[in-house]
Amino acid sequence: MDLSRTGFGSWAIGGAGWRWSWGGQNDSDSIAAIRYAVEHGVNWIDTAAVYGHGHSEEVVGKAVAGLAEAPYVFTKAGLVWDPDDPAASPRRTMAQVRREAEDSLRRLGVEAIDLYQVHWPDTGESQDWDGADGPSPNATPLEEYWRTMADLKAEGKVRAIGLSNHSVAELEAAERVAHVDAVQPPFSALNRTAAPEIAWAAGHGTGVIVYSPLESGLLAGRFSPERVAALSDDDWRKTHPNFTTGLATRLAVTDALRPIAERHGVPVASVAVAWTLIWPGITGAIVGARDAAQVDGWLPASTLTLTPEDLSEITAAIGASATDGPATP
Repeated sequence: MDLSRTGFGSWAIGGAGWRWSWGGQNDSDSIAAIRYAVEHGVNWIDTAAVYGHGHSEEVVGKAVAGLAEAPYVFTKAGLVWDPDDPAASPRRTMAQVRREAEDSLRRLGVEAIDLYQVHWPDTGESQDWDGADGPSPNATPLEEYWRTMADLKAEGKVRAIGLSNHSVAELEAAERVAHVDAVQPPFSALNRTAAPEIAWAAGHGTGVIVYSPLESGLLAGRFSPERVAALSDDDWRKTHPNFTTGLATRLAVTDALRPIAERHGVPVASVAVAWTLIWPGITGAIVGARDAAQVDGWLPASTLTLTPEDLSEITAAIGASATDGPATP
């Protein structure tokens, strides 16, 4: 697949009513945002079954239906929710991945999923579980669920398979079973802890699509303590440490991007996304949007060339922050 440098992220458009919601969302705005992005050169969309308990996939399916040139559609399995308790955290399990694949195909309205990914390693526990005592005995072994993913590819239900949020050791174990076509780690100027996984992928012919390059909006240039306070109570960000106790540190990095954005005549969000795209091995960045105006905030990233001066300023800002990972490629 020949991918555009940015792809449309569909977490927020899952809407309200589930554990990791961003609050209410208008489906018409979501569909318009996706189509606007596609009209402006974005040729892939990343979603997941768990986003809105299937709702995000349904919205993506409606958005791409009937398009003259349909974008690639990527989705993820392995976070399973309880339909009787929608507010509960989903469980990390790959025990029913075949059924998940069929359900995603139906919701998306496609004949095959272009890239099917394992959302998290299977622990058999809830997404909030901290993993301190090791995985549950009910967890599906990586080699087993990765073989099932490879079988789905061989059967033509999916065109490529990938792993999200898996460590280098887990990637190595999967590669011994079947080639890892792509990885999807979190990566931004505020979170560079996935640098080893990105380097592994570069050495194994594996694509890399990074998520949260704007750190859930913190690097978009529009956050403040007042905006956090104004978030809806069902927006997961309202109580997350990045947006509460750690907000000042993170906004200091955002502030360092502002003069760079002004020099280039682009939104702050575009600088943040462009910074991730300069890292060796990264194929593209997944960037979310809830309306077409937000898409405009990051569209220039794919063609923005950051200068050595720009990079030096960003490196200095990262070095002064309390965030983890290498500060420069």
